[in-house]
Amino acid sequence: MRLSEWRAKAPSKEAGGPKVAAVVDAVLDALGADADPHCWVAWGEDPAIKYTIFVPTESGLIASFVRVNIPGEGPRATTKLIRWSRVVIGELTVETQAGHRLLSFQIEQQVLRGADEEADRVAMFARRVIAAIDGRTIPPDIERSTRRARPRAIATGKTGDGPRPKSAVAKDAPKPRVKAATKPTASKPGRASAAVSAVSNAVAPRRPTR
Repeated sequence: MRLSEWRAKAPSKEAGGPKVAAVVDAVLDALGADADPHCWVAWGEDPAIKYTIFVPTESGLIASFVRVNIPGEGPRATTKLIRWSRVVIGELTVETQAGHRLLSFQIEQQVLRGADEEADRVAMFARRVIAAIDGRTIPPDIERSTRRARPRAIATGKTGDGPRPKSAVAKDAPKPRVKAATKPTASKPGRASAAVSAVSNAVAPRRPTR
């Protein structure tokens, strides 16, 4: 999540205002951060007074402690660049329950917590920090959501270049015709016995009469 997105969603109008941005941007640029860097903003309990910004860079982690408005002075940003070999982090832990995700990650004595979509953002930032500490190249698509939508043609079954769903194919396929089995005709026992007796009487020789 970039710094401009954090400022657009700031819980306090003064925290993301132009006066504070002018002070913070000048310090971040001096320490080698991008114009609109990927970062994490820990708003804390009272973001209208103070909050912390963590910005991963190639040289190290920028930690900026921002005071929104000091009486008689205006905004102030106390910032330092911590080398990656000296950055202190904790374990990245995830807990799932009833379809929800709870995640926590500790960096420089700040505990970052989030649930569901916020947990995904914490995980992306933590992966960026861990990759930098290990000396690995930060993946360019690390901010991309892991959830991908299914192709529309497959999901809806509408016409398109994609394969059709199994339900539609099974519905359109012609059903094979099944011929009814013919039952053999069985003769009744009464008629069969009468026919046999008639044939035997006709064939048997008759005795001559005296």
